[in-house]
Amino acid sequence: MNKTIRSVIFTLSFALLSASAAMAADQTAVFAGGCFWGVEAVFEHVKGVKSVDSGYSGGNAASANYDDVSAGETDHAEAVRIVFDPAKVTYEQLLLIFFSVAHDPTELNKQGPDHGRQYRSAIFYSDASQKNAAVAFIKAIDESKALKKRVVTEVVPLKAFYLAEDYHQDYMKKNPTDAYIIAHDKPKVEDLKKRFPEFYINK
Repeated sequence: MNKTIRSVIFTLSFALLSASAAMAADQTAVFAGGCFWGVEAVFEHVKGVKSVDSGYSGGNAASANYDDVSAGETDHAEAVRIVFDPAKVTYEQLLLIFFSVAHDPTELNKQGPDHGRQYRSAIFYSDASQKNAAVAFIKAIDESKALKKRVVTEVVPLKAFYLAEDYHQDYMKKNPTDAYIIAHDKPKVEDLKKRFPEFYINK
Protein backbone atom coordinates (compact mmCIF):
# COMPACT_ATOMS: atom_id res chain seq x y z
CA MET A 1 0.00 0.00 0.00
CA ASN A 2 1.54 3.30 -1.06
CA LYS A 3 2.16 6.42 1.00
CA THR A 4 -0.97 8.17 -0.26
CA ILE A 5 -3.37 5.49 0.89
CA ARG A 6 -1.50 5.08 4.14
CA SER A 7 -1.84 8.82 4.76
CA VAL A 8 -5.56 8.75 4.02
CA ILE A 9 -6.19 5.84 6.34
CA PHE A 10 -3.91 7.16 9.07
CA THR A 11 -5.64 10.53 9.08
CA LEU A 12 -9.05 8.90 9.14
CA SER A 13 -8.06 6.60 11.97
CA PHE A 14 -7.63 9.55 14.30
CA ALA A 15 -10.63 11.45 12.96
CA LEU A 16 -12.81 8.50 13.91
CA LEU A 17 -11.55 8.07 17.46
CA SER A 18 -14.60 7.46 19.61
CA ALA A 19 -15.41 7.90 23.25
CA SER A 20 -15.02 4.15 23.65
CA ALA A 21 -11.25 4.64 23.63
CA ALA A 22 -11.48 6.11 27.11
CA MET A 23 -13.30 3.09 28.47
CA ALA A 24 -11.40 0.64 30.65
CA ALA A 25 -13.24 -2.46 29.46
CA ASP A 26 -11.53 -4.65 26.89
CA GLN A 27 -13.09 -4.78 23.43
CA THR A 28 -13.12 -7.34 20.65
CA ALA A 29 -12.55 -7.12 16.90
CA VAL A 30 -13.03 -9.92 14.38
CA PHE A 31 -11.30 -9.72 10.99
CA ALA A 32 -10.80 -12.11 8.07
CA GLY A 33 -7.93 -11.56 5.66
CA GLY A 34 -6.79 -14.82 4.14
CA CYS A 35 -4.99 -17.55 6.03
CA PHE A 36 -5.42 -16.80 9.71
CA TRP A 37 -1.81 -17.67 10.57
CA GLY A 38 -0.41 -14.43 9.19
CA VAL A 39 -3.24 -12.17 10.34
CA GLU A 40 -2.94 -13.62 13.84
CA ALA A 41 0.83 -13.08 13.84
CA VAL A 42 0.50 -9.43 12.83
CA PHE A 43 -1.95 -8.53 15.58
CA GLU A 44 -0.01 -10.46 18.20
CA HIS A 45 2.70 -7.83 17.69
CA VAL A 46 0.43 -4.81 18.21
CA LYS A 47 0.64 -2.80 21.41
CA GLY A 48 -2.56 -2.94 23.43
CA VAL A 49 -3.67 -6.28 21.99
CA LYS A 50 -4.20 -8.76 24.81
CA SER A 51 -4.98 -11.91 22.85
CA VAL A 52 -5.54 -13.16 19.32
CA ASP A 53 -7.36 -16.38 18.45
CA SER A 54 -7.64 -18.04 15.07
CA GLY A 55 -11.06 -19.33 14.12
CA TYR A 56 -13.96 -19.30 11.70
CA SER A 57 -16.76 -16.78 11.19
CA GLY A 58 -19.39 -15.73 8.68
CA GLY A 59 -20.70 -19.14 7.72
CA ASN A 60 -24.13 -20.70 7.49
CA ALA A 61 -23.51 -23.74 9.69
CA ALA A 62 -23.88 -24.00 13.46
CA SER A 63 -20.30 -25.21 13.85
CA ALA A 64 -17.03 -25.10 11.96
CA ASN A 65 -13.82 -27.07 11.63
CA TYR A 66 -10.85 -26.81 9.31
CA ASP A 67 -11.78 -29.68 7.01
CA ASP A 68 -15.34 -28.47 6.40
CA VAL A 69 -14.31 -24.83 6.00
CA SER A 70 -11.51 -25.74 3.59
CA ALA A 71 -13.93 -27.81 1.54
CA GLY A 72 -16.28 -24.83 1.27
CA GLU A 73 -19.10 -26.68 2.97
CA THR A 74 -19.96 -24.04 5.60
CA ASP A 75 -19.09 -20.71 3.89
CA HIS A 76 -17.08 -19.66 6.94
CA ALA A 77 -14.01 -17.50 6.52
CA GLU A 78 -10.74 -18.06 8.31
CA ALA A 79 -10.78 -15.21 10.82
CA VAL A 80 -9.10 -13.87 13.93
CA ARG A 81 -10.64 -12.63 17.16
CA ILE A 82 -8.67 -9.81 18.75
CA VAL A 83 -9.15 -8.74 22.36
CA PHE A 84 -7.66 -5.30 22.94
CA ASP A 85 -7.41 -2.47 25.44
CA PRO A 86 -9.04 0.57 23.78
CA ALA A 87 -7.06 2.89 26.04
CA LYS A 88 -3.87 1.67 24.34
CA VAL A 89 -5.00 0.89 20.80
CA THR A 90 -8.32 1.82 19.22
CA TYR A 91 -10.54 -0.15 16.90
CA GLU A 92 -9.79 2.41 14.21
CA GLN A 93 -6.07 1.83 14.60
CA LEU A 94 -6.61 -1.91 14.30
CA LEU A 95 -8.47 -1.21 11.06
CA LEU A 96 -5.50 0.80 9.85
CA ILE A 97 -3.22 -2.19 10.41
CA PHE A 98 -5.74 -4.62 8.93
CA PHE A 99 -6.08 -2.66 5.69
CA SER A 100 -2.44 -1.70 5.23
CA VAL A 101 -0.35 -4.56 6.64
CA ALA A 102 -2.32 -7.70 7.47
CA HIS A 103 -3.70 -8.39 4.00
CA ASP A 104 -4.59 -7.01 0.57
CA PRO A 105 -8.18 -5.69 0.76
CA THR A 106 -8.55 -5.62 -3.04
CA GLU A 107 -8.18 -9.37 -3.54
CA LEU A 108 -11.50 -11.18 -4.00
CA ASN A 109 -11.71 -14.54 -2.26
CA LYS A 110 -7.97 -15.05 -2.16
CA GLN A 111 -4.77 -13.92 -0.48
CA GLY A 112 -1.37 -14.85 -1.84
CA PRO A 113 -1.34 -18.52 -2.84
CA ASP A 114 -4.64 -19.29 -1.09
CA HIS A 115 -7.89 -19.27 -3.07
CA GLY A 116 -11.51 -19.74 -2.04
CA ARG A 117 -14.22 -17.89 -0.11
CA GLN A 118 -12.72 -19.11 3.14
CA TYR A 119 -9.87 -16.69 2.39
CA ARG A 120 -12.09 -13.66 1.72
CA SER A 121 -11.55 -10.23 3.20
CA ALA A 122 -14.18 -9.41 5.82
CA ILE A 123 -14.88 -7.36 8.90
CA PHE A 124 -17.35 -8.82 11.37
CA TYR A 125 -18.69 -5.94 13.43
CA SER A 126 -20.27 -6.29 16.86
CA ASP A 127 -21.96 -2.89 17.05
CA ALA A 128 -22.85 0.20 15.02
CA SER A 129 -19.64 2.05 15.88
CA GLN A 130 -17.51 -0.76 14.46
CA LYS A 131 -19.67 -0.94 11.34
CA ASN A 132 -19.48 2.82 10.79
CA ALA A 133 -15.72 2.87 11.25
CA ALA A 134 -15.21 0.02 8.77
CA VAL A 135 -17.48 1.57 6.16
CA ALA A 136 -15.73 4.93 6.53
CA PHE A 137 -12.31 3.35 6.06
CA ILE A 138 -13.35 1.57 2.89
CA LYS A 139 -14.94 4.73 1.51
CA ALA A 140 -11.77 6.72 2.20
CA ILE A 141 -9.56 4.14 0.52
CA ASP A 142 -11.73 3.94 -2.58
CA GLU A 143 -12.22 7.70 -2.89
CA SER A 144 -8.47 8.28 -2.65
CA LYS A 145 -8.04 6.15 -5.81
CA ALA A 146 -4.61 5.19 -4.52
CA LEU A 147 -5.19 1.50 -5.23
CA LYS A 148 -5.53 0.03 -8.70
CA LYS A 149 -8.61 -1.91 -7.65
CA ARG A 150 -11.51 -1.20 -5.32
CA VAL A 151 -11.68 -2.67 -1.84
CA VAL A 152 -13.69 -5.90 -1.74
CA THR A 153 -13.80 -6.29 2.04
CA GLU A 154 -17.19 -7.46 3.28
CA VAL A 155 -18.62 -5.62 6.30
CA VAL A 156 -21.10 -7.92 8.01
CA PRO A 157 -22.50 -8.45 11.52
CA LEU A 158 -20.73 -10.91 13.77
CA LYS A 159 -23.02 -13.85 14.41
CA ALA A 160 -20.58 -16.39 15.79
CA PHE A 161 -16.89 -17.14 16.08
CA TYR A 162 -15.69 -20.72 16.31
CA LEU A 163 -12.19 -21.39 17.59
CA ALA A 164 -9.89 -23.17 15.19
CA GLU A 165 -8.09 -26.33 16.17
CA ASP A 166 -5.23 -26.05 18.69
CA TYR A 167 -2.53 -26.63 16.09
CA HIS A 168 -3.62 -23.45 14.27
CA GLN A 169 -3.28 -21.24 17.36
CA ASP A 170 -0.02 -19.23 17.57
CA TYR A 171 1.08 -21.05 14.44
CA MET A 172 3.91 -18.68 13.57
CA LYS A 173 5.29 -18.82 17.12
CA LYS A 174 5.23 -22.60 17.10
CA ASN A 175 6.50 -23.02 13.53
CA PRO A 176 8.90 -20.15 12.76
CA THR A 177 10.79 -22.16 10.13
CA ASP A 178 7.71 -23.33 8.24
CA ALA A 179 8.18 -22.50 4.54
CA TYR A 180 4.74 -20.88 4.25
CA ILE A 181 5.40 -18.72 7.32
CA ILE A 182 8.78 -17.57 6.02
CA ALA A 183 7.43 -16.74 2.56
CA HIS A 184 4.09 -15.14 3.40
CA ASP A 185 3.70 -14.25 7.07
CA LYS A 186 7.02 -13.13 8.50
CA PRO A 187 7.17 -10.34 5.88
CA LYS A 188 3.85 -9.01 7.21
CA VAL A 189 5.20 -8.75 10.75
CA GLU A 190 8.34 -7.05 9.47
CA ASP A 191 6.15 -4.67 7.48
CA LEU A 192 4.24 -3.78 10.65
CA LYS A 193 7.51 -3.05 12.45
CA LYS A 194 8.78 -0.92 9.57
CA ARG A 195 5.63 1.06 8.79
CA PHE A 196 4.15 1.45 12.25
CA PRO A 197 6.86 1.28 14.92
CA GLU A 198 4.54 3.17 17.26
CA PHE A 199 2.20 0.16 17.27
CA TYR A 200 4.78 -2.63 17.13
CA ILE A 201 5.75 -4.73 20.12
CA ASN A 202 8.28 -7.55 20.01
CA LYS A 203 6.97 -10.84 21.37
